[in-house]
Amino acid sequence: MENRVVLITGGSSGIGKAIGSYLASRGFKVYGTTRDPGRYPGFTDFTLLPLEVRDPQSIEKAIATLLGREGRLDILINNAGIGITGPVEETPREEVLKVMETNLLGPVEMIRQVMPVMRGQGGGLVINITSIAGAMGLPFRGWYSASKGGLDLLTESLRMEASGSGIRLTSLAPGDFATNIAAGRYHAPVLEGSPYEARYRQSLTLMDEHVDQGQDPIRVAEKVYGIIRSKQPKVHYTVGSPMQRFSLLLKKVLPDKLYEKLLLNHYKL
Repeated sequence: MENRVVLITGGSSGIGKAIGSYLASRGFKVYGTTRDPGRYPGFTDFTLLPLEVRDPQSIEKAIATLLGREGRLDILINNAGIGITGPVEETPREEVLKVMETNLLGPVEMIRQVMPVMRGQGGGLVINITSIAGAMGLPFRGWYSASKGGLDLLTESLRMEASGSGIRLTSLAPGDFATNIAAGRYHAPVLEGSPYEARYRQSLTLMDEHVDQGQDPIRVAEKVYGIIRSKQPKVHYTVGSPMQRFSLLLKKVLPDKLYEKLLLNHYKL
């Protein structure tokens, strides 16, 4: 059984809750975060701490609380994230900033604040939950793809910068899983008369169907557990349906325009 201390952002539901519950059942000391733990009075799977990933002071306070209780932090899992859809041209700037702060800058700030802690204790592990969507620019999900793809690339940079410190970093890119992310997504409005109106409306319906047909998030939790047990984690991992994982291989081997055509056909555009 394990007794290492784990911190999971966005731990109150979906993939974060599945990961936390799975690790807790295997003896890890798990802390999750959510903006307002008071909204979950019956939550007993593991401890929830208040944290807003867009606020560096909130991050500092949550980490200080955890360290005050446990004295160490062995594993950080950057899971908190939000979805966003819309034409790149028409998505409101304030919503773009929100998704970038939540999905990219927030996780990086978490890393910036835990790395000195991990360095001081001789090592640690950071797992960034990204997305298969971050490996490709998807139509009407461009800002989401950019935020998750950016986190993937920063993981690569951080790994090299932290080499020799004992701190290991990796990313895990899930495909579609049955969670509440669709309900929490920001959808740019379908603008009447917009050149994107019909195609965007059709894409919205298809996106929600993909999430509704998603797999059990316990698969992500099992993958995380495997990464934790690995002595030398790889740079990137994926978890999802065979077709979703195959799409990453196709992107590597097919000419760009042919791959683009496959995506357009997939989204019926």
